[in-house]
Amino acid sequence: MKSRRARPPDGGYGWVVVMSAFFIMGLTASVLKNFGLFFLDIQNHFGVPTSTTSWVTSTTIAMFHLGAPAASVLTLQFSQRVVIIVGGLLAASGMLLASLDLSLPWLYLTIGILQGLGISFSWIPANSMVSHYFVRWRPIAYAIASSGECVFAVVFSPFFQWLIEMYSWQGALLIIGGLQLNLCVCGALMRPLETVQETKDSLEGNTTVLPSKRKVIFQCSLMREPEFFLYILFAIFAAAGFFIPPLFLVPFASSLGMDKYWPASILSVLALADLAGRLICGWIANMRLWRNLQLLTMVVTLLGVVLLLLPISHNYWAIVVFASLYGFLFGCVVAIHITSIVDIVTLEGFDNGLGLFMLFRSIGGFIGPPAAGWLVDADQ
Repeated sequence: MKSRRARPPDGGYGWVVVMSAFFIMGLTASVLKNFGLFFLDIQNHFGVPTSTTSWVTSTTIAMFHLGAPAASVLTLQFSQRVVIIVGGLLAASGMLLASLDLSLPWLYLTIGILQGLGISFSWIPANSMVSHYFVRWRPIAYAIASSGECVFAVVFSPFFQWLIEMYSWQGALLIIGGLQLNLCVCGALMRPLETVQETKDSLEGNTTVLPSKRKVIFQCSLMREPEFFLYILFAIFAAAGFFIPPLFLVPFASSLGMDKYWPASILSVLALADLAGRLICGWIANMRLWRNLQLLTMVVTLLGVVLLLLPISHNYWAIVVFASLYGFLFGCVVAIHITSIVDIVTLEGFDNGLGLFMLFRSIGGFIGPPAAGWLVDADQ
């Protein structure tokens, strides 16, 4: 008797999974991307340097990535549904406890560790579910799901700014924690695919569907594959820079003397451009004109060139142009960089490959923001 995973439906309930993943991306990644709105308030409240404040976000990013292997293993052991619900509870508790405002190290623990793990335990299984439910439409399905991060970011930028003004940054964290409890609802909608047990009767068209037997095996042997090893190096270097612009754009714009609502609008522009990039690049990837890795190489190269334009942006509209270009190309990268893992390790190795990818990406994510903060402090 052989067992195999049920054929991906490429539609049907898969679109419910996509919409659930859409909300998960919005309630996790977009919260992290908009945390720059809290940066100056936290820095002024505790009276600490930029580099010290940036450790809050840096710890969150690191735990988001470091938690990926555990999220992958738990997904294989239990199900995506269970892990997402646990992630929702962790993320919400992190924000709720952070609102107590006990100390800066307390924020490292609550926002950094609890929120970071919660994001990881929600984000990783959501990506896994979309990849398992689709084959033909996988690029566009993932692009739609990941666009939740952008749509929510557009709304969250002014909303978070309003919350901070009305209820202080502590009250804003409390409300955001309540919103993140909806991750548990999204997790409940994630129905795992069943495993088909095949017998000799299968030749006559009969199959037996049984619950899948999950294996807890984290295949570090994937690192021996040259193509996957190079992709891991890409993950490290990319993560070192990817999170810096959204985090420091608001403080940078404020340093130019802009009113506090203008910097928040820049994040909304970035999010809209990000959304366009994800949907357009997902559609292009679905046309199969190039391999995902070839398309990824092109957009990453262009993204690096655009980042060189920020130092010459000295007014609001120049920063808006930069945010538009950066957001669009960043969205292109996000649309295909996860699905590219399937091209390298196949669908069977995707969960393990994604866990390793995120684990090593944590190196860049952990170093990037503090290094950028140190450069800001050194320049002042």
